[in-house]
Amino acid sequence: MSVSETSLKSAKMAAARAAAELILPGMRVGLGSGSTAALFIEALGSRCREGLSIEAISSSEASLELARQVQIPLADPESITTLDMTIDGADEIDPEKRMIKGGGGALLREKIIAKMSREMVVIADSSKCVKALGAFPLAVEITPFCYQATLAHLSQLGYKGAMRKEKENLYVTDNGNYIFDIRLSYPCRAPEEDHRKIHSVPGVVETGFFIDLAGRVIIGYQDGRVEIKG
Repeated sequence: MSVSETSLKSAKMAAARAAAELILPGMRVGLGSGSTAALFIEALGSRCREGLSIEAISSSEASLELARQVQIPLADPESITTLDMTIDGADEIDPEKRMIKGGGGALLREKIIAKMSREMVVIADSSKCVKALGAFPLAVEITPFCYQATLAHLSQLGYKGAMRKEKENLYVTDNGNYIFDIRLSYPCRAPEEDHRKIHSVPGVVETGFFIDLAGRVIIGYQDGRVEIKG
């Protein structure tokens, strides 16, 4: 691992560990997805093995498997309607706490558990904090049925991009859908309007814009410091 990779992991780890300390006994917790969320899951697992009593649900099959490995007690997601807290990462987050998520393909489930939660705590290394959204591609989950028609409608609205692939095949989400990565105009000055327009197209399931969902934001730095923004 290079020096820069080590420093980046240190920043992510600092944010993840700080978030794990926010979890109190008896909480129902949403587990996010992605590299920073995975570090949080590992830190939370350590606390659970030391006796912390909680229940958790996961936003992806990958996070679910990791939670099992680190011995986090898991609840049946079909029996829960509210969560005390969700901890998740971000691909980009702006000063208004608007985010782009979905780089890992779990945006739909991530948004569901974020909305279920009394608070969504965002953990990110400092490089994810941006002045404006749009440099990172916007993941849009779409149904496989007539997906080329969905892409044509998005193109008519001015949204261009590429279907996400896994090796030679189209990437398939945990929900059995596809991901279309849109190249936004940078800076994206009105993410709320872009979300509305994209979401209005039949065949679009969800966008990677996360707006009015973030509570506290824990930012990790490469020297191990953390900053918590309310």
